[in-house]
Amino acid sequence: MRKKVFKNKFKREKTNKGCYFCEEKKTPGYKQGADLERFTTDRGKILNRMLSGVCYKHQRQLSKAIKRARFLALISFVAQIK
Repeated sequence: MRKKVFKNKFKREKTNKGCYFCEEKKTPGYKQGADLERFTTDRGKILNRMLSGVCYKHQRQLSKAIKRARFLALISFVAQIK
């Protein structure tokens, strides 16, 4: 008896984007509000590595920097409702 093999239709293909911070030779910091908002959704959530294209090392630093900037009110926690 053979098992049926199903293809996962939700599986994403990995894209080879270069890490933004590795290419620019920067480190994510909480004072860079414009750069940090680039890595959040319009609802205020932090993008994951697959969508943002950031390497593992910088993704951890990025999430800490976004959380610090939110705490200091440099960027908003959620989007403003109109």
